[in-house]
Amino acid sequence: MQSKPGPGPRPDPIAPAERAEPVVIAAWDPAWALTFDAICARVAAALGDVAVGIEHVGSTAVTGLDAKPIIDIDVVVRNDGDVPEAIARLAAIGYEHLGDLGIIGRDAFRAPAGSPAQHLFVCPAASAELRAHLIFRDALRLQPALAAGYAALKHELAARYRDDRDSYAEGKSHFIASALQDARDDGSRRAQRH
Repeated sequence: MQSKPGPGPRPDPIAPAERAEPVVIAAWDPAWALTFDAICARVAAALGDVAVGIEHVGSTAVTGLDAKPIIDIDVVVRNDGDVPEAIARLAAIGYEHLGDLGIIGRDAFRAPAGSPAQHLFVCPAASAELRAHLIFRDALRLQPALAAGYAALKHELAARYRDDRDSYAEGKSHFIASALQDARDDGSRRAQRH
């Protein structure tokens, strides 16, 4: 994740009601896929051909993985030039644009009140942040031991930082960075063999 300096305090990507809740890791729930499908259908209808893809990312996208019951979604647009239109169309259905929150390659949104718990981002297709989300998700899907290790870490961090979402998130950062590097190294080795 690349950060860039901002001109002052950034909006909080976590909705006030979500921030007030303790960090709780729930057992995997097959309903998460259905919730994603419902959100995806609504967002896709609003965005039309501006979106070239809508990806379910994060732990709720991995069958069998315990997670915070919050659906992470990356809306993929062709390029940076399509982001303003995506922002406008999402605003029309109640999504609040929060900017990039200091992470280049994605724009964050707060869902309309009453929506299922979610974190929605708009990412150009060439975004490094999008690639990282997809690589990590796919590594967790393909490697049960990696997913089990991640679940154990999340349970440990949730117990330690029950009321501190920022420390919980920071506690996962080394694991995620290591998994991404391993996945990239594996991809490079496979490419060299072919």
